[in-house]
Amino acid sequence: MAIDPEVRELAQGKNFAAFTSLLPGGAPMTHVMWVDCDENHILVNTEVHRRKYKNVLEDPRVAVMIFDSDDDQRYADIRGRVVERITGPQARDHIEKLAWRYMDQPFSESLIRSERVILRIEPDRQRVRHVGA
Repeated sequence: MAIDPEVRELAQGKNFAAFTSLLPGGAPMTHVMWVDCDENHILVNTEVHRRKYKNVLEDPRVAVMIFDSDDDQRYADIRGRVVERITGPQARDHIEKLAWRYMDQPFSESLIRSERVILRIEPDRQRVRHVGA
């Protein structure tokens, strides 16, 4: 499923996302994250030692809500599955790209504690909502 153009606009902007994965007992866990997308996937960049990464290894189902930084009444809601995990130089280059987007500066090496990984999320459902519309 291709990423909806409105979802793409939000995912490729300077907008934060709430990323929800499932803990081993089934309880949801949510983190505010930087977000991106390609043609068919939502992209989240994390590290392999993080709990959210370990969660998706056990259960790939996730939800992502992207908040429009220019309109606090508009958001994208995506449910799907992590279908690929990308490590190595591609993941490191991706976090650098996101740092420039979100902070207008390089990503600090001192913040990296383990290997970077891109989580490629294939949407099962995606929509953009405008509260009150």
